[in-house]
This record gives sequence, structure tokens and C-alpha cells, in this order.
Amino acid sequence: MEAPLVPAYGESTLADVVPALAASLGIDGWSDALGLPASDRWVLLLVDGLGAHNLAAALEEAPFLASLLAQDASTTVTSGAPSTTATSITSLGTALPPGQHGIAGYAFRNPVDGGYLNALTWADGLSALDVQPRLTSFERLSRQGVTLTSVSPARFAGTGLTECALRGARFHPVPDEDDHPARIQWTVDGAASGDSSLVYLYERSLDHTGHGMGWQTEHWRAALRRIDALARDLREALPDDVRLLVTGDHGMIDSPPERWVVVEDVPHLADDLTLLAGEGRFRQLYCEPRDVDAVAARWRAVMGDRAWVVTREEAVESGWFGPVDRRLAHRWGDVMVVCRDDWAVMTRRQPKEFGLVGMHGSLTEFEMRVPVLVG
Repeated sequence: MEAPLVPAYGESTLADVVPALAASLGIDGWSDALGLPASDRWVLLLVDGLGAHNLAAALEEAPFLASLLAQDASTTVTSGAPSTTATSITSLGTALPPGQHGIAGYAFRNPVDGGYLNALTWADGLSALDVQPRLTSFERLSRQGVTLTSVSPARFAGTGLTECALRGARFHPVPDEDDHPARIQWTVDGAASGDSSLVYLYERSLDHTGHGMGWQTEHWRAALRRIDALARDLREALPDDVRLLVTGDHGMIDSPPERWVVVEDVPHLADDLTLLAGEGRFRQLYCEPRDVDAVAARWRAVMGDRAWVVTREEAVESGWFGPVDRRLAHRWGDVMVVCRDDWAVMTRRQPKEFGLVGMHGSLTEFEMRVPVLVG
């Protein structure tokens, strides 16, 4: 059986990108594992859902990104585990593996009240500092004299995930994400600020299209073409002394309904569970300690070779999350069901998930590998 792709934390993951940028800026105390060229000014364009293999399969739709891919400084890294936006952006923004920042996935056990926490929509009254108190890279770099700007959708201002991952950067709200000239101008302005600068520009349309329509569609290819034009126009608008780095937070696979295992439709599959979280490709199961072995055995019997079914202890020992702070360990499922091929585990407790075509979260090469394109 194919083995899960375990991230090489400290060498080639999203958590290593901002340290490499900081070292390129000449800031003390940061290391560059990626070999980036030196520059006093960088723009980091994060394209949600831009997997390296997805891009490679549609490279003719993205001539500008293809030109960056051919540059010597360009490479690939992986997301952390799971391969999902909340975990990836927090690793990118903190330079920490998931085991140190504690954003354990799309949805996981709320560390304050023990309930269900969706890391994207958050929870009323929950402080980001209660969930993720470690300094972000932006906070650290700001103290070291770098001017930092985040150009992101207005709806993300002050949200739990933004504060967990990106606090420390001046937030420039984008009211209209389709207004590319305005986004580019705000990015150019941010890059020109201060003696050294780093601008984070977030683009989410590719992920949104992939989830709703599937990544192997003309809709997805059209979204990729628009993003390629955005990146090209941005590069043309930036002065020569500003470098551009384009990356993604995860890849994506399409999972058809005939490849779904619906928890509630399998007798006894939900037995002994106190909480069901995660997402279709990386389902997190919570139970009492005495029930862990029984739950794992039950799910292994049902899933067979359709998923890697591991206990939290096994995942931690295998290095999936990097070194894990013992105070955070309970956030991950007692048992994790990590799907192979194009399988997914669905639950009627989250009915909106049944509208998804494209998915991610698992530890496959396709979902984990993302490009690092330098221009």
C-alpha cells in the first residue's frame, strides 16, 4: 500500500517559506531552506488550492506561472498535515508545524469547551489568542523592522483564523476580489513601504471553483487562467527590485459520490464516538481513551485499503504534525481516517459537504505538494 506523504518540516514545507523570505531580506535569526535570491522587498501570492500536480496538469492554461516554474529558484514544498487551508495558512504565517501551532485541521475539538470548532468560520466569543498564542512570523518580523501588509478579502478582517495566522501585518481589506487592478495597486503600495517589506496577497477563487465544480473542469481551468493573468499583471506592475513568490496551500482531488463512505449509512460505524470532526479526506474521530482501540479496529475493518486509519499516538510518532506540544495533542482526533485514492468519508452531520466535488486534506502527493514559483 502507498505510504502517506510525511512532511519534511524544517526543510521543505509551507512552514519554511516565510523563514526563507526573511533570510532573503537579510533579517537576523532566520534560515533559508529554499535557496531564495536576496531582496529587500517580497510579495507572497498565496493561491488557495494551487497544487503542484494540479498546475502541472493544466500548465498550458497558465503561461506566466509556467515561465516562473522554469526559473532556477522555483521548487516545490508540501503542506503540513492535514493538507487544508486553516492548517496550511497558520503554518505559513507562524513558521511552525501544526504540532506547535495547534490548528489541527478544517474542524477539530475546541480546546476551550471541547466542542466542534470550524477553523474557518470560528466560534462566537472564542479568542484567537486562546487557541494560538505563539508569535506569528509577521509579529516577529515587524519587531525586526520589516513593513508587513496583508491584502485579503474584507470579510477576513479580524477573524479567528486571520488572527491566529497573520496577526502583525497591516490588514488591507479587499471589498471586491474581482477588482484585480485595485488589488495589484494596494500590493505595489505595500511593497514600496519602509526599508524592507513583505506583502501577503491572498487569492481564493481556484479553491472555491474546485470545491464546487471539480478541478478537472473547464470552470477550474478558466479560474486558473484568471489567476495566471493576475500574477502576470502583478509582476509587470511591481518594480524590478521587488521579488514575487507564488505558492499554494494544498492541492485537490475530485471525489465522486460513488466513492463516498457515509458514516451514518454504515451500521455501528459511529459507535463510541463523542465527536466527529475533520473533513471528507481527513476525518477526525474523538472517543474515550478506553475506546480508541475498538474504534480504530472498527474503522480499519470498514475502510480496508481505502484509507489509512491511525491512532493519534501513531500519527504523532510518525511525524505527521512535526514535534507536538503535549498541551495541544488532544486537539487531534483519537483516531484519524485519512483517505487514499479518491475516497472520502462523509457525515450527514455536515450536510453542506455533500455539495463538494473537489476535496483535499489527505496525505497524498497530489494534495500535499505545492509549487514555490519565484519571479
